[in-house]
Amino acid sequence: MKRLTRKEEELMQAIWKLEHAFVKDVIELLPHPKPHYNTVSTVIRKLESQSYLAHEDFGGTHRYYPKISKETYQKQFLGDSMAAYFDNSYKNMVAFFAREKKITPEELKDILKAIERGEE
Repeated sequence: MKRLTRKEEELMQAIWKLEHAFVKDVIELLPHPKPHYNTVSTVIRKLESQSYLAHEDFGGTHRYYPKISKETYQKQFLGDSMAAYFDNSYKNMVAFFAREKKITPEELKDILKAIERGEE
């Protein structure tokens, strides 16, 4: 599985959220300025050729759906980031976010409580 570009990930986020979507539905979820229909359609067809998406035919138009779950994609690339930037250490990753003030002490306490309870 290859890492998606920022634009590809943005489209996949929309499709994961919608579960099944026509190109116009994806465009509606995207931020302003909205990309052109043909641009979105081209990227979606590329994602389909890379096996991230599949489609159903509806009278000459296609409704797309994900072939890979958001969770599968997250696990793959979070794992790659962990290896590349944090020496495969969640401790190093959390420490990085704490140093960068991207996570508060209260959030860390909540995470610890969830771990102790065995929650995800």
